[in-house]
Amino acid sequence: MTAAGRTGVAVGGEGEVVLTAASIVALVGGKLVGNAAAEVDAVAPLDRAGPRDLSFLAAQRYAPQFAETRAGIVLVSPELESGTGPTGCTCIIIEKPHEALLRVLPALYRQAVAPVGVHRSAVIGRGARLGSGVSIGPGVVLGDGSAIGDGAVLGANCVVGNGVEIGARSHLHPHVVLYAGTRLGERVILHSGVVIGSDGFGYVYRENQHRRIPHVGWCIIENDVEIGANTAIDRGSISDTVIGAGTKIDNMVHIAHNVRIGRLCLIIAQVGIAGSATIEDGAVVGGQAGVGGHTTIGPGARIGGQSAVFGDVPAGETWSGYPARPHRDSLRTQAALSKLAKLLRPIERLVRDMDKNSEP
Repeated sequence: MTAAGRTGVAVGGEGEVVLTAASIVALVGGKLVGNAAAEVDAVAPLDRAGPRDLSFLAAQRYAPQFAETRAGIVLVSPELESGTGPTGCTCIIIEKPHEALLRVLPALYRQAVAPVGVHRSAVIGRGARLGSGVSIGPGVVLGDGSAIGDGAVLGANCVVGNGVEIGARSHLHPHVVLYAGTRLGERVILHSGVVIGSDGFGYVYRENQHRRIPHVGWCIIENDVEIGANTAIDRGSISDTVIGAGTKIDNMVHIAHNVRIGRLCLIIAQVGIAGSATIEDGAVVGGQAGVGGHTTIGPGARIGGQSAVFGDVPAGETWSGYPARPHRDSLRTQAALSKLAKLLRPIERLVRDMDKNSEP
């Protein structure tokens, strides 16, 4: 590997980036304890880190791992500074090590830059408009009248329907499908397998069959939204489905027609949100939770994993369970159920004794 330069940053022989402890302090601040010239070229958890790995200690429960870690450099919270670290380990004492990683990781792991231009195998529809600096990968299909903003990246085999709008610097990973009636804001990230704007599950029973209701609303994804792999978001039936700015949606989530999700929400994996539900700004919905149709989850509310929400949840409250209820009530219910078996045993013995006594 090449030696680090004045900045403490170097590129190794296979293209990896090397950071010194001094260069990390320059990036994130903090107090350096140990060897300023210590080098790392990867990140790993404390229990699996090696001498050239950067790791971090942000919670007391990981202190035993810190005592035995082989990591070359460790980011340590100030309240854990007095903890015993291994001999020779260089530490950087810094508030919120997790947030510090937001600045270190992009420097340590350089992202590949998509080539600007249109691949020869792409299919461009009539009237499609491409902004400057776009990257259109192999097998991409752009529908008639679609519009791709400046600097947008579309990975291999993405399909963009007629009239779809994609904002500047948005990134579609391979195999994303955007149906007609979809509009993406700027800096939207869609991971592989995402489907946006498909018809919702809406039918009317007539003449002895289920007749599908045509969906004519939009599916609008606002700025800075990120949507995980294999998530599906339906377009509106008559109204619009809207995902608010800055919201992050995990893998394998389903969001039905006419749903309104506010700004800066977090929707965790395998959540299902039924039609016309409203999730207001800053709410968090835990993994595998279900939200019933036409319900409202208030601003800043939190829904526990695997909960079933059948009614409105007030702003700022934490609900959990099946059916979902205020979290403390849910815990009391679970505690009572765990005691039920013990309470039933003497009753069962009493019934058996009564049956024996009643025998002729």
